[in-house]
Amino acid sequence: MSVVSQSDPDLFKPLKDVFGYATFRPLQEEIIRASLEGRDVFALLPTGGGKSLCFQLPALVRPGLTVVISPLIALMKDQVDSLTATGVPATFLNSSLTEAEAGARWRGLNNREYRLLYLAPERLMVGSLIDDLRRWGVSCVAVDEAHCISEWGHDFRPEYRQLRTLRERLPEGIPFMALTATATGRVREDIVEQLHLKDPGVFVASFNRPNLTYRVAPKSSGYRQVLDYLRSRPRDGGIIYCASRAGTESLASKLVEDGIKAVPYHAGLDPRERSRNQEAFLRDETRVVCATIAFGMGINKPNVRFVIHHDLPKNLEGYYQETGRAGRDGLPGECLLLFSPGDVTKQNVFIEEKPDEDDRARAREQLQQMVHYAEIGECRRAALLDYFGEEFPESNCGACDNCLNPRATWDGTQSAQKLLSCVYRIRQKNGFAVGLNHVVAVLLGGDTEKVRQWGHDTLSTYGIGGEHSRSEWGAIARELMRLGFLRQAAGQFPTVEVTPLGFAALKDRRQIMLTRPMESAGIRVERVGEIGCDELLFEKLRQTRKRIADEKGVPSYIIFGDNSLRLMARQYPVTGDEFRRISGVGATKLESYGTEFMAEIAAHLQTNPRQIFADDSFKPVAASAAKKTRGELMNDSVRETLRQYRAGVPLGQIGTARELAESTITGHLASALEAGEAIDLDQIISPGEQAEIQAAFEKAGWNTLSGAHNLLDGRIDYGRLRLFRAAQARG
Repeated sequence: MSVVSQSDPDLFKPLKDVFGYATFRPLQEEIIRASLEGRDVFALLPTGGGKSLCFQLPALVRPGLTVVISPLIALMKDQVDSLTATGVPATFLNSSLTEAEAGARWRGLNNREYRLLYLAPERLMVGSLIDDLRRWGVSCVAVDEAHCISEWGHDFRPEYRQLRTLRERLPEGIPFMALTATATGRVREDIVEQLHLKDPGVFVASFNRPNLTYRVAPKSSGYRQVLDYLRSRPRDGGIIYCASRAGTESLASKLVEDGIKAVPYHAGLDPRERSRNQEAFLRDETRVVCATIAFGMGINKPNVRFVIHHDLPKNLEGYYQETGRAGRDGLPGECLLLFSPGDVTKQNVFIEEKPDEDDRARAREQLQQMVHYAEIGECRRAALLDYFGEEFPESNCGACDNCLNPRATWDGTQSAQKLLSCVYRIRQKNGFAVGLNHVVAVLLGGDTEKVRQWGHDTLSTYGIGGEHSRSEWGAIARELMRLGFLRQAAGQFPTVEVTPLGFAALKDRRQIMLTRPMESAGIRVERVGEIGCDELLFEKLRQTRKRIADEKGVPSYIIFGDNSLRLMARQYPVTGDEFRRISGVGATKLESYGTEFMAEIAAHLQTNPRQIFADDSFKPVAASAAKKTRGELMNDSVRETLRQYRAGVPLGQIGTARELAESTITGHLASALEAGEAIDLDQIISPGEQAEIQAAFEKAGWNTLSGAHNLLDGRIDYGRLRLFRAAQARG
């Protein structure tokens, strides 16, 4: 383990030697230096922004013990496993330990063998542990997931409130650090106050997650939509959030019946089953976890490629936190919300069951913000950032459904006039406002008891709305609320009224443009974070990683993250110096795993040519560039394949005779094509398949073989995909 003195300003040595990174992420260095200067710190970094490093690296630099307050046992174990794999002495104390394990860790703490100690807030305040911390030389306290201390946060935990007294019970001058990924301005102020942070350095990074794509689709046949989505991404793993425990179990059961490896997760499961299911997901033994919001904070899995919300979340803060589970490794992630107005009704029922009116009012406001997000026609990224008080500077984010496929607007003046007039006429006739459902019933000419009782079948607006369905009128009304023409009162039975702006629009017959409804069409885009690589080698490295992880009894990402593997499959490191330059490879991991991974890469290169990459995206080498790398492209194995191909031997026979997969043989021909040799594409790939491949690449982007492979449901192997792409590059 590399340790430098606290006065040494060079933090990059331990950053690379221990953690394997050459550069800091935004604000990490500033946060670390402020803490090492002895200042209290409040740090708000988005999920995947590297919060943990902000207290882990200083723990190696400053003397003494850094105590990390963490809310969940699983989160502690995950971080300690990761630190141990990099050679950092860290441990945790919690109820999951046997008596012998706990005893060994206490002895290590008494001997000052550890640099970091993870504790739950309730464990910290029990017995004489604070006295023990004094004896162990505590030098910093880091409160992770600090939003849990605020009742205004989305995940308030009463046990966190006990931390208010911690400062007075520890030696004076010990710096505190509060870290969170989601906190509005109000929550930030509450965290600083509750933890008694003294003139803290405040660091707030952007909430923007550029590698995430946001999409909302109308929920039509929820299960079929989920199944189709998963089948279009056969190698990706992710989380599906459901509103109820029964919903998670039902969805997981159906997916298993349809051949998708899925497990449920909710607070009502037997703890052992819940732990097994979580472990299976962390170790890539199951692709999908169907979960309630009980699943999330303790999950540090970096290669979650998608998050689906099968049901409407309660608030935007929770939604942001849950979608943030995708793409923690910086590679692309997708966030899909299935939206149904029926889910809004269900949430309102739950809200009205709350005993406290202030809680109900707050929940109604949060739900209204969530519905607004789901139905807007503008940039979803901008809407999310605006919720946290941040302005998105671009007019088009390029990574949400509304920006990628803008929804058309239409002249909704007449429809708006009808709805506003109906609301006004009802109020004028009876002297009181009614709910939206009743207004729609009047517009559609409904024959209900209340319509007859209140005489609304005699209004001039009765039955004039037959051009729209009930759901369409609901969507129009909600958009008029967002535009400020209508307002909805709070309460168990919310009523709607025309605003002054709405009255002016009625009077002046002002044009009102509305947004077309959402469509269910999917989107495939080239996204921030994509790392083009040799997909066949990447798959081999994944298998090697899984084998090593299983032998050690840890999740795969503890060994290496997907981003590190993709860089290996892009740069082909076969020496220690080359391997050391891969992001995420520190000294300990090089020593522990380098030999096996380099051997896998070297073995791959014996039968497969090195692919060439240009700049930040994958691109087949043009003819002029290919000449420079011909020696690398045309190895002996490629030459032999080319010789037999030109002799007229069928590709399948070439592969069988040489004990190579046919995809490897077509990959050889792709290398030959890139090196300038003539290959007749039509002899290998039919015109129909070429059209399919062309369409798949245009959707997925030319920099990713796996994207096209997934869109084609794996029917066309990587070798032929690469061959087609090479032919396109040749023109």
